[in-house]
Amino acid sequence: MNGTSAEIGEIKAIACAAADHDAVDVALCLPATLIARAAMTVPGFAIGGQDVHAHASGPHTGNISAAMLLDAGATLTIVGHSERRQDQHETDADVRAKATAALAAGLDVILCVGESDEVRTSGDAIAHVSAQLDASLPEIAPSNPARLSIAYEPIWAIGTGKVASLTDIAEMHAALRDRLLSAYGYAGEKMRLLYGGSVKASNAPEIFALPNVDGALVGGASLTAADFVPIVRANP
Repeated sequence: MNGTSAEIGEIKAIACAAADHDAVDVALCLPATLIARAAMTVPGFAIGGQDVHAHASGPHTGNISAAMLLDAGATLTIVGHSERRQDQHETDADVRAKATAALAAGLDVILCVGESDEVRTSGDAIAHVSAQLDASLPEIAPSNPARLSIAYEPIWAIGTGKVASLTDIAEMHAALRDRLLSAYGYAGEKMRLLYGGSVKASNAPEIFALPNVDGALVGGASLTAADFVPIVRANP
């Protein structure tokens, strides 16, 4: 929940810098109030939503449908972000319904999974997140695997001062790749796995060098071009 029209300049700066790195797919998932303005300001640059409703229309006050996101100029959306799961009490079934609706409507999807500090401490992190992914995956695999990305968010390492080790990240991403292969076969190898735990310019290169890490879901560091563009540059 960051950003007003005053930040359009940052969006333009990020889009311009991304154009110099055409081997890297870059997108900004914005508050719904900024999507249309951003899409008009930086045509051709990928703009996404931060959430989507599972229904196409109806009495769902305050929500936004896939068709509305597309109409505003979005090409993708996040579903199942840890803050949505925690603050809005979204279940795996809710996330699956949203992912299914978004893909069917033509939006690409970044589907988030992750564990709390309590789960990590218990030693059940991999089993927990693997089960969460299984229950959240869309009902039908997209015909183009690149349209579905999975973002791993270690909730315990976001804004807590705790840091996920490279071993933590590698182990979880390997487990998630196995789940995607089990669910989708060869197509699961082509789906991107993103890491989303306090990524910044200083730690991005070593994270991107890990197997099964295909990119990042960036939080606070995406708010300014000065912080975000170095992360883009770090992606080989």
